[in-house]
Amino acid sequence: MTGGLTAAAALSGRPLRECALVAVTVLAGQLTVGWMNDLVDRGRDRQVGRQDKPVAMGWIDPGTVAFAIAVATLAVIPLSVANGTEAGIAHLGAVASAWLYNLWFQKSWLSWLPYAVSFGLLPAFLSYGGWGGGSHGSPPTIQMTVLAALLGIGIHVLNVLPDLVEDRETGVRHLPLRIALRTGAPRLLYAASAYTLLVAAGIVWTALTVGLRQ
Repeated sequence: MTGGLTAAAALSGRPLRECALVAVTVLAGQLTVGWMNDLVDRGRDRQVGRQDKPVAMGWIDPGTVAFAIAVATLAVIPLSVANGTEAGIAHLGAVASAWLYNLWFQKSWLSWLPYAVSFGLLPAFLSYGGWGGGSHGSPPTIQMTVLAALLGIGIHVLNVLPDLVEDRETGVRHLPLRIALRTGAPRLLYAASAYTLLVAAGIVWTALTVGLRQ
């Protein structure tokens, strides 16, 4: 996410210092999301023996992770606003949507919704982005916003596919698992990969023809 959005900012013509600000802002937000996921899911991760999850294995105290999330959150708020008021609101909305996925939506058939919302807000974060508070840029194009939201759904499916067995064992019933139980995981993988590539190609085409900003 950090690399992709930083590259997108550079390709949209943003100067180096703004690209660096985008990178630091997105990284801080992603840290809060990833650490919260490990904290919330530590019981399920421990149940299935996830050796790649230090919190679940007891190698890191949950309180330490909670403190790290709080510190990163205190950093991501001013960093987001430093990109501009509208851009900051869009980024904070994307982060908050990802938090809601961790806290509740990942267990329901609406698991795709926070991904669609978070990714759908990213074009606004870039199109309104600038240096310092206040208003910068202009609204994103509708085409780019819709395609970004659709990309988020594809990313969601591809992201959870490796953990389908563990999710089923621990009682998680997100949308990709419900679909995989009917179609089989390999078919879902092929379909999700093709879908994501198609949407990504659409984003590239839209960037070259319609553009990011209205």
